[in-house]
Amino acid sequence: MNFEISKLPERDAKPRNAGLTMVMDKGLSLREVEDFLSVSGEYTDLLKLGFGTSYVTPRLKEKIELYHSANIPVYFGGTLFEAFVVRNQFDDYLRLLEKYKITHCEVSDGSMDIEQDEKCNYIHRLAKHVTVLSEVGSKDAEKIIPPYKWIAMMQAEIEAGVWKVIAEAREGGNVGIFRGTGEVRSGLVEEILTKVPQETIIWEAPQKGQQVWFIKLYGANVNLGNIAPNEVIPLETLRIGLRGDSFNFFL
Repeated sequence: MNFEISKLPERDAKPRNAGLTMVMDKGLSLREVEDFLSVSGEYTDLLKLGFGTSYVTPRLKEKIELYHSANIPVYFGGTLFEAFVVRNQFDDYLRLLEKYKITHCEVSDGSMDIEQDEKCNYIHRLAKHVTVLSEVGSKDAEKIIPPYKWIAMMQAEIEAGVWKVIAEAREGGNVGIFRGTGEVRSGLVEEILTKVPQETIIWEAPQKGQQVWFIKLYGANVNLGNIAPNEVIPLETLRIGLRGDSFNFFL
């Protein structure tokens, strides 16, 4: 840090298991990645190449190597996994991970229906090769999943071998654990946490107000995801009480 301020919340050093910041890259250029890493690499724990962007991104191998050179694990968005599965190309997906030396992957069913047992089987198979994250929740705003189902799915997927479960919100933060307005479904979150340990969950929270809500209730070291590249530094200041929205949280 550039200077000393007393009594700020302690943040674990990377690589860490809690207080993760997962960033979504939706199409940065190589030069933008270099600029991003020079400023925010220290505060980024995971990098997701959003949805299916990796299919159309130029110089994909070089981009992934840039992130890896900064010791930031890269994984493809869950939608890409689903695009392979729905076409019966799971083995091709495994080869893709190997080709690009991907160490993490996301298993999701937000865009297509996958039976829970089948999803857990994919997790189990992938966990033999890579670190698996799974996403719970639908991208369909009309599909409301009751809390007991969220809990059951998360528990089953953790048991199947995932490292972290991701609570769905999309990049807009307006589905899943959030209402269409972006408001947190607080009852759902609180009920999930009665059964699922907080450190095993990454909460997708792309909006500042959502980040503030989680930090206020669960502290500086809550896991947050779908953070825009230009919001990593602002989020870190929220985590340690150096922004107006969280100024009084840790005094």
